[in-house]
Amino acid sequence: MPGFFVACFLGFLFYNRYVDDYQKLQALSKASELEAGEDGCRLATREKERGIILTRARMSNGRSTSLLKSLLNSACENNCLYCPMRAGRDFQRHAFLPDEFARLVINLTNAGLIQGVFLSSGVSGGGVRTQDRLIDTAQLLRKKYQYQGYLHLKIMPGAEDDQVAACLGLANRVSINLEAPNEKRLPVLAPQKDFNSQLMRPMQRIAEFRRNTAPVSAWKGKWPSICTQFVLGAAGETDRELLETTQSLHRDYLLSRAYFSAFTPQEDTPLAHHPSVPLRRELRLYQADFLIRDYGFNQEDMVFDRQGHLPLNIDPKIAWAERHLAGLPVEINRASKEELLRVPGIGPKSANRIMEARRVRAIRDFSGLGKLGVNARRAAAYILLDGRAPARKMRLF
Repeated sequence: MPGFFVACFLGFLFYNRYVDDYQKLQALSKASELEAGEDGCRLATREKERGIILTRARMSNGRSTSLLKSLLNSACENNCLYCPMRAGRDFQRHAFLPDEFARLVINLTNAGLIQGVFLSSGVSGGGVRTQDRLIDTAQLLRKKYQYQGYLHLKIMPGAEDDQVAACLGLANRVSINLEAPNEKRLPVLAPQKDFNSQLMRPMQRIAEFRRNTAPVSAWKGKWPSICTQFVLGAAGETDRELLETTQSLHRDYLLSRAYFSAFTPQEDTPLAHHPSVPLRRELRLYQADFLIRDYGFNQEDMVFDRQGHLPLNIDPKIAWAERHLAGLPVEINRASKEELLRVPGIGPKSANRIMEARRVRAIRDFSGLGKLGVNARRAAAYILLDGRAPARKMRLF
């Protein structure tokens, strides 16, 4: 989005009665940077420099949209040991009233700057009261201002069942930050939170609503998707623990997306001197989680080192294939979809295309795999084409 139009609109805010709202939005948008929950990246540098975080997010339908990412309140009564918003940290706090934030969203939407909102908050006055303020904001947007855009709402620790139901009726996506994979690890990060009663209970209620209740009260007749976030590396958790948890969440709680945030130490927090976690660990966990969610793998299939971590130097799908397919390649013309999905370079779409193409004629040409969406170079060492290893044919090209 052109920075010129952003500058014009923000200038309008500055020289009118919205000056306080703009300054608060700068602070609260910056405070939301550690929140995950959308696939995307920030926009142009000029827009970042103005202090408002806009996220170019990818939706489930493949389209992208521009989201305002902000907190409603940066005051927090929790003392999470890694968090820059923790109660014991000295910095200026800011807060919006629900109607203030709702009006600002409408102004930004009408100016063509955003098509959606990612809204979270620090916990102030307890999780229940904080959730009420988030719900009030969402209700004002949907009912008073007839807001039709994308809305992602955060579920607070300890949110009550009726609050969870209200969020499901207003949002396109909801999220609960588990932060750690289990009740053993969470106290290292967030000693005031209870893993089962405050975090897993709302997650369970969301799954029950989506499974057992017709979405007649949901926004546009469709229950929102659900995601969660983990803080990587600060609690001593293993990749095996994380994948055990995400596997259960995908299977039993209808989780759409798990986000992994590599720990980065924050000044003036108890974990300020804890080492940063390499981003490569994030990548390997995302790859492994996608294999579990979309490819029919489970965490027992993963190759872990002795400490229970995924090797950083190899893609987990290739690590599996090296153990199981290097001496027993998959025959492309006879393999089931499940077998095809185990081959590096073949994904759900290309597996379907292979199965459709071979109904017409056998696939014998290595270059033809690329036309079906296969990453043929990744697949070559693990497949046969009509009984022949395509790696030998690569010499012809």
